[in-house]
Amino acid sequence: MKKSLISIALTAALLTACGGEQPTPTAKASTPAEQPVVAKAELGTFGIDLSARNEAIKPGDDFFMYTSGTWYDNFEMPADKTRYGAFAVLAERSEDQVKAIIDDIASRENLTDEEQLIADFYHAYMDTDTINKRGITAIQPTLDQINAIKNTDDLTKVFGQAWLTGASSPIGGGMWFNRLDPDQYEMTIGAGGLGLPDRSYYLEDSERFSSIRDAYVKHIATMLNYAGIENGEQRAKAILALETQIAEGQWPREKRRDRDLTLNQISRSDLAKTYPGFNWDLFFEQTGYQVPQLNISQPEPVNAMIGLVNNSDLAVWKDYLTFHTITNNAELLSEDIFNQNFAFFGKTLNGQEEPRPRWKRAVEQMSGTQSLGFAIGKVYVKRYFPESSKHQMAELVENLRTALGQRIDGLDWMGEETKVNAHAKLAAFTPKIGYPDVWQTYEGLSLKKDDLVANIAVLRQFFQDDSVANELKKTDRNRWGMTPQFVNAYYNSSFNEIVFPAAILQPPFFDPNADPAVNYGSIGAVIGHEMGHGFDDQGSKSDAHGIQRNWWTDADRAAFEAKADMLAQQYSLYEPLPENFVNGRNSLGENIGDVGGLSMAYHAYKLSLNGKEAPIIDGTTGDQRFFMAWAQVWKEKRTEQSMLSQLRAGTHAPGRYRALAPRNHDAWYKAFDVKPGDKLYLPEDQRVRIW
Repeated sequence: MKKSLISIALTAALLTACGGEQPTPTAKASTPAEQPVVAKAELGTFGIDLSARNEAIKPGDDFFMYTSGTWYDNFEMPADKTRYGAFAVLAERSEDQVKAIIDDIASRENLTDEEQLIADFYHAYMDTDTINKRGITAIQPTLDQINAIKNTDDLTKVFGQAWLTGASSPIGGGMWFNRLDPDQYEMTIGAGGLGLPDRSYYLEDSERFSSIRDAYVKHIATMLNYAGIENGEQRAKAILALETQIAEGQWPREKRRDRDLTLNQISRSDLAKTYPGFNWDLFFEQTGYQVPQLNISQPEPVNAMIGLVNNSDLAVWKDYLTFHTITNNAELLSEDIFNQNFAFFGKTLNGQEEPRPRWKRAVEQMSGTQSLGFAIGKVYVKRYFPESSKHQMAELVENLRTALGQRIDGLDWMGEETKVNAHAKLAAFTPKIGYPDVWQTYEGLSLKKDDLVANIAVLRQFFQDDSVANELKKTDRNRWGMTPQFVNAYYNSSFNEIVFPAAILQPPFFDPNADPAVNYGSIGAVIGHEMGHGFDDQGSKSDAHGIQRNWWTDADRAAFEAKADMLAQQYSLYEPLPENFVNGRNSLGENIGDVGGLSMAYHAYKLSLNGKEAPIIDGTTGDQRFFMAWAQVWKEKRTEQSMLSQLRAGTHAPGRYRALAPRNHDAWYKAFDVKPGDKLYLPEDQRVRIW
C-alpha cells in the first residue's frame, strides 16, 4: 500500500557474500568443529531444508534454483502476499506472537497504562461497524481545510501539516542527525509527493508503465468521488500531469543516495535567500520545530518543487491534496474505501490478489516505532526472546569483528594510513541486539476504543511533540529505529551502530541448534552485511565517530571505487523482467554489504574451526552448508508487479540475485566444483573482493 510523502528513515539493510584468501586461524573460536550436531535444528537435521533443492540444476548455472528450486517450482503464492520467502515466514511468526500478546491483554481486566493503550487501539482498529458508519467523514475536517485553500500560504500550511493529516507534499522531511556532528539533531528537507513507487513510473514510455498510469488515473477519479468531486477523470488526469512534473524535478534514486550530494547544510537565516518563493516560516510553524539549521538533501529538486507550488493551478493542488489525503488514510477508513484503494495499490500495482486479514493490518499499524511497537516489544522479548540468544549473538558479532579486522590487515589495495582509520571505525562499532536498554515511554498518551483516525492523529502528535522537545538536546543513542518484533536489521552511520531486533534471531537466520556453518552462513553473514554498510560506497564516508568526512587517501579511495564500479556493473547485468534490469548503482550499498559480509562470515567460520576440517553431514561439506545457508536466506517468490516495484523503487537486488553473491568467493567455486562454461562462472580477475 502507498505510504505518505517522505520518510527520513534509518539506513536499514540486510545481508551478504564474497570470496578471498584463507584466513590464518588465530582468532577466538566460537564452536569447535568436533562439536556434535544437535538433532533439534528447526530446519532439516542441521539447519538447512535440503528438500528445497533442485539437484538437477548445476550450482554453477543457477545457485538460487539449485538451493531452492524444488520449493520455488511448487510453492503457490498466498493470495494476500506479493512476495514470500524466509522473511515472510519470520514476519508471520512474529505477527502470530504479537497477536497472542494482544489477545491476552484484551482478555484481562486491571490493565497497566501501556496495556490499556494496546487494548484500546486494537479494539478501535477492529471495530469495523463504527469505521464503516463514519466512512469519509472520519477525515472530513482535513478535506474541508483543503477545500478552503485560497492562496499559496494556505497551501503551504496544509503541506506543513502533512505529517499529522496523512496528506502528501512535494516538499517535506523530518528530524535526523547532523552528519557533521552526530550529537546534534538536524532537520533534513527534500523533494517527494509522488503516488506511484518511483519517478520512472511517470517518465518511461512503455506499454507496461502506460497501462499503470491509465489505471492510476481511474483510481484517482474513484477516490475523488468519495469526496463528492465531479468530473473526476478529467481532474485525475490533471493530478497525474502535476505528479509527472514533480517526477521530472526529482533526482533519480541512485543520485539521491550519494551522501556527498545530499549534504547541503544551511542556516535558517539564509534559507529564504537560497530557496526563495516559499514561506518557510509558515511551513515550519506547522511542525513546532525551531530549525536553527537544516540540511537540504536535494537542492535543485527543492527549488523545482517551489516553482511548481507557485506556478501550478491552485485548483489542481487542492485536488491533489484531496486525493492523497483519502488514499493515504484509506486503511483507516471504511471498508469500501479501503477495498477500492487496495484494488489499485495492492492488486494492480503489486499483484496482490487479496488484502491481508484485518488483524494482521492492525498488528502492522501497532508495531511501528511511531506507534505502540515498543510497548508490545517489551512483552515480546520477555515471552519469545531467550537471553541466551542475545549472548550467543554478541559472541558472533565479536567473532565477525575479529574476522573483518584480519581482512583489513590483509587488503592489498588499501594503504597503511587508511587501514589505521578503518580499524578505528571497526573498533568503534556499537552492536545493539534484541531490544533497547532503555524503553520508549508513553506517559501522557491516551487513546479511544472507538475512533481509529483520532488515535492515529494522537499518536502522530505524541511522537512529534517528543521530537520537538528534543530538537535542541543531545541526540539519544539509546533510541532504536526498529522494534524488537520487526524482522530486519540495520546500520546507522551517524552512531556507527549495527542493530539486530529480536525477531530476526530465529531460523533460518539463527538457530542455536543448527550446525555452525549454517549460522555463520546466515546470521553471521547478516552481521557481516551490517558491518559492511559501515564500509560500503556511502557508509565509508563517515568515520569512527559517525562524522561524515573523508578518512581515506586519494589512492585508496580510487581503488575502492574501482572495485565498487565492477560490482555495480555485475549486478546491472541481471534481468529479472524483460528489459528491466537490477539497478546495480542504486543497490550498490546493499550488494557491497552482501559480498563483503559473506566474506567476513566465511573468514570467521574458518577461524571457529581451529584449523580442523568440518564434519560431513548428510553428504554436505561445511563450505557447502555455509553457502547453501546463505542462498536459502534469500529463498523467495514474487509477483511480477512486485518485482518491477523492487527494481525501480527498492535499494536491494531481488532475493534470487542476492543468493548469487557467492560467485565472487573463491571457496564457492571449490565447494561446488564450478568450472568455466558454467553460467555463473567468473574469471578470477572479475570476482569482486572488497572486504
